[in-house]
Amino acid sequence: MPEPAQEPLNARASRKSFQVVEVTGPSMVPTLYHGDWLLVQHGATVRPGDVVILRHPFQQDLLVVKRAAERRGSGWWVLGDNSFAGGDSTDYGTVPEELVLARARARYRPLRKDQRSPLGLLAWAVSAVRRVSSTRSVSRRLRAR
Repeated sequence: MPEPAQEPLNARASRKSFQVVEVTGPSMVPTLYHGDWLLVQHGATVRPGDVVILRHPFQQDLLVVKRAAERRGSGWWVLGDNSFAGGDSTDYGTVPEELVLARARARYRPLRKDQRSPLGLLAWAVSAVRRVSSTRSVSRRLRAR
């Protein structure tokens, strides 16, 4: 295996690079809502409970956001936080490790039109940016609205 200094710069950068992605759809409600933005880190170590970005096993041009529930063999069992939305490992089984692309680090919730009152602005300012974590206490805070 080559030393890190011998790797091409773009290979090292892509391994730990950050990207901002938009959440669409209801599969991660109540943790993430349609229109939320995520700061994701490519190549980060994934642990059970982490929110991850992955390629759909059957439509690899489609990226999805799910929670890595547990490691099974050489892949991950992933679940959406909204059990009624579907589209997770209960439909397509274990996701191979190479399809898990990034780990979510932070969530930004944009200001909605109905949050223009002083109290609405204050509530938004307090909760707009949150770290996305696998710990239970932080996940509960993300669900509070």
